[in-house]
Amino acid sequence: MSTLPAYVVFGEALTDFIRQSDGRWAAQPGGACWNVACVGVRLGVAAGYAGSVSNDLFGDALYMLAAEAGLDMRFTQRFDAPPLLAMVPSTQPPEYFFIGEGSADLRFDPDRLPVGWRSAAQILHFGCISLAREPLASKLVEVALAAHLAGKRIAFDPNWRNLMTHAAYRDTFHVMAGITDYLKVSDEDLQHLFPGINQREAIAHLRALAPFAQIMVTRGAAGMSLFCDGIEYTQPAFPVTVADTVGCGDAAMGGWMASLLRQPDAAPATHLRFAAATAALVATRTGAYAPCWEEVSSLLAQQITESPHAQ
Repeated sequence: MSTLPAYVVFGEALTDFIRQSDGRWAAQPGGACWNVACVGVRLGVAAGYAGSVSNDLFGDALYMLAAEAGLDMRFTQRFDAPPLLAMVPSTQPPEYFFIGEGSADLRFDPDRLPVGWRSAAQILHFGCISLAREPLASKLVEVALAAHLAGKRIAFDPNWRNLMTHAAYRDTFHVMAGITDYLKVSDEDLQHLFPGINQREAIAHLRALAPFAQIMVTRGAAGMSLFCDGIEYTQPAFPVTVADTVGCGDAAMGGWMASLLRQPDAAPATHLRFAAATAALVATRTGAYAPCWEEVSSLLAQQITESPHAQ
């Protein structure tokens, strides 16, 4: 592989330990940013996951699955350090905590990325707990700021977690929002990021913080919206049989970026519908499934849904 990818995803990869109904724990490779990268490359976009994983069985699984998905492995680093783990005692309602003191993800070194990667990249993605864990967070903000100044497009998915309650994250969030071209939030993200106000007010605050961004708001079964050039486009959720919703937000983000990169002249409503279809497909599978372009295109062709419309 010689050509460098157009889509580079920065952030954490981790192993989820999910408590099962019988009391046992099931280990599942994941992490929001790692999921986004896998979705992007499975949808036919040349992509790299720019993060680091441990040199043990947990890191082996993440590294192997990333390679199998087709990611550019020159971007993924490995270190002799503990793995980052997410303990999930309950999914309904969601409960979780992270184990990652001195873990491998924190050692990521941007200077070890392939020569010329930034010139080749078109969209850089950032988000989730990688922007709330030092020293990684500061490194990634520096990468994002430099890329923004170089004219690269920045994608940002806050993907709120309980690590983001400290004051330092608020500053990071404001910096990232201010340089972002594509910003995705869920309705739950908005509740945590802008507590005490309703969703419309929260979106108005977000649009003020991210004046140059297209903003996608996902609402689960209630569908999603895209705010672009002063217009709000809406998309109902696709009617599918839901196995679980793990990874749906990551799929929406990856689907949105893949649509932008593969069909750049398409209308905003087309990108929104593609993102919704990608998320719907993931909901039909257990775990953070990454569909291919043909699967999403088939769903789009089969489903008869109300077309997105401007409000």
